[in-house]
Amino acid sequence: MRYITDYKRAVGLGAAKAGTEHHWFMIVSGVALVVLVAAFVLIFGSALGSSHEEVVATFSRPFPALVALLTIWVGMLHFRKGAQTAIEDYSRGVTQKALLIVNICLSYTIMAAGLYAVIRIAI
Repeated sequence: MRYITDYKRAVGLGAAKAGTEHHWFMIVSGVALVVLVAAFVLIFGSALGSSHEEVVATFSRPFPALVALLTIWVGMLHFRKGAQTAIEDYSRGVTQKALLIVNICLSYTIMAAGLYAVIRIAI
């Protein structure tokens, strides 16, 4: 005879089967994005209106380049997880699977393009 508590029966039965992990990722990435976006806006704002050479010089320094890279990376991961939640909640069947594939491809393509652009400027 096996004794299973109510908690043990309920673990992993959420909509996404990983609710707490997803929730904590969204909380932590959201807080990180508050700091990163604020720093990015300050850096980008100081370069706004400058000549091409000055902008390249700004993003060639390690700190602005790192902030831009982290903002793009964390932002797109946060977008992917958030859009995935909306897709899982509001669509079903083949449509859901197709939308999830498009979501993943789109978010990683935008992330790769952004990271490549910043690295290309920084080097």
